[in-house]
Amino acid sequence: MEDLLLLIHRIPYPPNKGDKIRSYHLLKHLARDYRVHLATFVDDADDWQHVPTVEKMCASSHFASLNPALARVRSLGALVKNRSLSLDYYRDATMQRWVDQTVAAHGIKRVLVFSSAMAQYADNYPNARRVVDFCDVDSDKWRQYADKKSWPMSWLYRHEARQLLSYERQVARDYDASLFVSAPEADLFRQLAPESDARIGFFSNGVDTDYFSPNAAGASPFKDGERAIVFTGAMDYWPNVDAVQWFAQDVMPLLRARFPDLNFYIVGARPTPAVLELGKQANIVVTGTVPDVRPYIAHARAAVAPLRIARGIQNKVLEAMAMATPVVVSPQALEGIEAEPGKELVLAQYAGCYVDAIAALLARQDNTLGLAARARVETKYSWPSNLACIGERLECS
Repeated sequence: MEDLLLLIHRIPYPPNKGDKIRSYHLLKHLARDYRVHLATFVDDADDWQHVPTVEKMCASSHFASLNPALARVRSLGALVKNRSLSLDYYRDATMQRWVDQTVAAHGIKRVLVFSSAMAQYADNYPNARRVVDFCDVDSDKWRQYADKKSWPMSWLYRHEARQLLSYERQVARDYDASLFVSAPEADLFRQLAPESDARIGFFSNGVDTDYFSPNAAGASPFKDGERAIVFTGAMDYWPNVDAVQWFAQDVMPLLRARFPDLNFYIVGARPTPAVLELGKQANIVVTGTVPDVRPYIAHARAAVAPLRIARGIQNKVLEAMAMATPVVVSPQALEGIEAEPGKELVLAQYAGCYVDAIAALLARQDNTLGLAARARVETKYSWPSNLACIGERLECS
C-alpha cells in the first residue's frame, strides 16, 4: 500500500454529524487503499473522545487543539496583511512541522486536502500528486453572507470572499484535481476560475441508508397525538439560524392559524441565543443537542429545509429522504440534489407555499412521497459508488 497525506479541518468523526459525514466516509474509503497519515483539528472538547477511533483508521495521525474564540481573534490579523481570515484561523506551526516531518519520513507522493483552508499545509509539495476536495465554494458563501449583513460585517465578509477566492483559484491552478460536492457547485467554480476548468470535477455526498432508515426510527420523542414538523442541523451555523428565524417569523403564524396543534421542532447542537429565543414562541420547541436525531425525523409529519443561503448538498435533506419522511425544501436547499419535486419531495419558496405544502402533507393518508424519496437515495446516493472517482484522481499520471 502507498502512503497518503490527508489534511482535514475538523476531526472526521462521528460519522453522522453534519459537516463530518463527508470527511469520515472519505477517510474510511482511503484507508482501504492507502496508509493514511492524517492531520486534523479538534475544535470541540466533546470530540477528543473520538480520537482513539480515528487513530485506528490511520497509519499515523496528528490532532491539533483549536479554540474557536481564540482562532477568530487571531485570524483578524489577516486584515492587516490583506489575506484570507480562514487561512489564519487554521494556521498552526506545530501542524506544519508534523506534516513536513511525516512527508519526509515516508516519502509521501500523494496528498488529499479536505477544505481550502487546509491546502496551506501542502504548499511545500508541488511535486506530489495533490487533490483538493473543496466541498463547497466557500468564498461564495462569504459573498452571500455579505449581501445579508449590514456594515461593518458586510465589509468584513466581502473582504473574506475576495481573499479566499484568490486563494481557491491559486490552489486549483497548482493542484492536479479540484473536487466539489455537486455539479452546480463545480460549475460555479468553473465560472470563477476558468483557467482551471479541465481539472474541476465533483462527487456527491452519500447517505448511510442502514443508519438513516425507517427501520431505525426508535421511539417517538413527541407526545401521544402530537403533530410535529422538524428542522435539523447545527444551530450555531448562520444559514441554519437564518432559516429557522425566517420560518418562525413568516411561516409559523400562518400555520398556527390553520393548525393550532402543530409544533415546530428545531433540533440541533449549540443553539445561539437568537435560536433559543424562538423557543419562547407558541408551538416552537428548541431541543439543543439530542442523543439521536433519527426519531425526531422519522416521527415528524414533515421535515423542512427553508434555507435562504446554501452551498453544496444539504445532508439534512438527504437524511430525511432516507428516513422516508416527506421533505419541504427551498430552491437553495434543493440545489445539487437529484430529486423530482412533487414526487420525491416538495419545493417551496414563499411562506404561503410552505403552508400549502405542509397542509397537503398533513391531509395525506399515505406516504408515497417519503417512500419515493427513500428509493431515490438508495439508487443515487451510495457512498462507495460516489467515492470511486477519488482513487482515479489520485492515481492519474
